[in-house]
Amino acid sequence: MHRTLFAQIAFVSLASVFASAGNPAHEYKVLPPITRGNLSLFPIVGGTEANTSAFLTLDEGLRLGAVVVTEAGALQGLVRPGVHFRPASGGEVNRLVLVNNSSRPLLLLAGEIVTGGKQDRVIGVDRIVPPKSEPIDLSVFCVEPGRWVASSERFASMGSAMAQPSVRMPAMAARDQAQVWNNVAEARADMMAAAPPAAVAIGGTTSYAKAMQNPEVEHKVASVAADYSGLLGELRKTGAKGVVVSINGQITWADIFASTDLLEKYWQKLIRSYAAESLTRTHGGAHADLQAAQNFVDRLNGNREVSETEPGVFRRTEITGDGYKVFALTSLMPKEGYTVHMAKMAYNDDPSSKVVPLRRVR
Repeated sequence: MHRTLFAQIAFVSLASVFASAGNPAHEYKVLPPITRGNLSLFPIVGGTEANTSAFLTLDEGLRLGAVVVTEAGALQGLVRPGVHFRPASGGEVNRLVLVNNSSRPLLLLAGEIVTGGKQDRVIGVDRIVPPKSEPIDLSVFCVEPGRWVASSERFASMGSAMAQPSVRMPAMAARDQAQVWNNVAEARADMMAAAPPAAVAIGGTTSYAKAMQNPEVEHKVASVAADYSGLLGELRKTGAKGVVVSINGQITWADIFASTDLLEKYWQKLIRSYAAESLTRTHGGAHADLQAAQNFVDRLNGNREVSETEPGVFRRTEITGDGYKVFALTSLMPKEGYTVHMAKMAYNDDPSSKVVPLRRVR
């Protein structure tokens, strides 16, 4: 039996969904930033600490062989006995199939990249996949235009890397493949400029993953991420659950988790994605102040809310405010009912607005 996602839309001003889930916005406090170059990270503390130890990450599941990700038409024979799934006749750009054969719920974050198949893909939405799941359709976007030849039957993870915010944004907010491709092309071009020795190699591939895995690019990203190597220890000490991200003095993003442990699990992926973003945007001398970061976290409600629910598993909520979007994933698994992860982005799809989707600035 396939579970159904139920969608609800509200067009009035709403109290934050996080308050009802035990994570009221006013409980969050932003601490002074750690700044290196044009990148500033403001730790976020407070909120209710949840026990998130049961969750399996995508990297863990793929490494253990307990999670299978494949093209929609290539699933046969890759699932456990007794599970029946009628696959499509062939692959589709915005569709992959995942099976969680583990005994733990699987947490997927928008922005995580899987490589292989006929094209590398980025996951477009946060979701929870229950233990011993039936095959589910993944909402994905291609981050490798130009290839449609299978390089492998199963997909692998990018490991300690995920898509930078400017690539995550069109997948999450606009859900537009063309915008994803445009931002991938811009990120690749900017990285070629930031790491000139890699330009020839990067210029020979359309793959975002391969560009980011180029040795010269990896070295550049790692050098920025290394400046924050001591931050994780400080995050543990303060009980931080997330960070506000500022680049060139512009607050652009925030990731907040239900526990410090969950933030720690994703820290290497997140810090490298923020580092990549900082390298592909114009360097400047301005830095955002503490009050601006606090205001960004305090504003988690809006005037339009769209929710999708998989009963007994998760609720996914998108809130649109004035110049921003908030995405929240709430666990509805037994004995839970808390917000597992939320991401906030500075965003406005109104072309007349001064607030624009995050992209390179020249």
